[in-house]
Amino acid sequence: MAKLNIKVVPGASRTEVAGWMGDALRVRVAAPPEKGKANREAERLLSRVLGLPEGNVLVTSGAASQWKVVEVQGLSRDQIIDRLSDMNRNKSE
Repeated sequence: MAKLNIKVVPGASRTEVAGWMGDALRVRVAAPPEKGKANREAERLLSRVLGLPEGNVLVTSGAASQWKVVEVQGLSRDQIIDRLSDMNRNKSE
């Protein structure tokens, strides 16, 4: 299991991974920041992008903050970074 720092920007025009901010991943979600909707959308997005089942990515800290920690089951931190880098490469092609 790996931990990943993320910054979630709720209420965005579209849901997407926006890139790195230092050691934290910036994630934009269309969901509003109410009743955990933005957290759940961020979890679903990261699961999809990383190719994992939805239950494998969970917000474990910072539920009421833009700055969160997610736990990713099934991948190491290096594998997460590799998959996100591959996604960015494919976007630019």
